[in-house]
Amino acid sequence: MDYLKALSRELEAFDSALDGDLSAPVAHCGDWSVADLAVHMGAGNLWVVTAVRERHGRGYDEGAAPRERVALREWHARSARELVAALSVDPATEAWTFALPRSVAFWLRRRALETLVHRWDAEHARGATSPMDPALAADGVAEVFGTMAPRMVSRGVALPPARAVRLTATDTGEQWAHGPGEPVAEVAGTAQDLLLMLWGRASHDAASLTWTGDRAAGAEALSGPLVP
Repeated sequence: MDYLKALSRELEAFDSALDGDLSAPVAHCGDWSVADLAVHMGAGNLWVVTAVRERHGRGYDEGAAPRERVALREWHARSARELVAALSVDPATEAWTFALPRSVAFWLRRRALETLVHRWDAEHARGATSPMDPALAADGVAEVFGTMAPRMVSRGVALPPARAVRLTATDTGEQWAHGPGEPVAEVAGTAQDLLLMLWGRASHDAASLTWTGDRAAGAEALSGPLVP
């Protein structure tokens, strides 16, 4: 997958979503407004720039971001340009990361997926969302189970599931199993539907999802928390 292209596309879409009311609440991010989300994204962009160029994980102070509408949008756009520039290198270039691989390749994927979900958040706050690229959304599902969920367990924030559940993306045909042994339940939906569920943007009971098997056990296996 061309993550740099995907990242650039999602950053542009996120920026477009900032055309609306920046005081609008973001439904799935606590008490954040769209302005708070823009600060979070811009700070994250600059954090990754430092992780790549200076190879450390000390974060950017979100309190240093401007709050006035025009200045905030300009600041965020600048952070996005700096991020793309920092990641426009050989993906094998060494970088500080919080998980493997310890290279720019990690951040290309992570920021593309982070921006994908938060682009949806910003659009949702405006009242209309555009569809996710199925391949990118499916890769986001894979990242949850390959990186995020294991990290939550290792940090002591979540317990590993007692039983397994299978997820099937009806649009890409991909499948993932989470938990030990043979899956006791399966949930199917588009890659976007599955990703939104895993990131807490949709419930396990969403009408867009189809369950078979022991639904309660499957939902328990996905209770996590799977992501930060």
